[in-house]
Amino acid sequence: MPTSIITTDDLREFKLELLDDIKKLLTNQAKGKLKKYLKSSEVMDLLQVSPGTLQNLRINGTLPYTKVGGIIYYDSEEIQTIMTANRVQHGLNS
Repeated sequence: MPTSIITTDDLREFKLELLDDIKKLLTNQAKGKLKKYLKSSEVMDLLQVSPGTLQNLRINGTLPYTKVGGIIYYDSEEIQTIMTANRVQHGLNS
């Protein structure tokens, strides 16, 4: 098995590539370029909710979904609309 030696230049190059990738991801996120459809695990991560809470949101009709072949998908635009519609503002003086 051949051995590879990693130099500081290799690490510096890797760091720069990694930073570029992170910047691209953050730019896309800032522009609102989420995937069109999200799976349950992605929605749980996005909303920071448990599987039970996500199921309750589906059952009570709060969160619309589509089921294809046993996999549940959620429209990211609908999630954003629901979050905006349910926004609560306290103590703001007009």
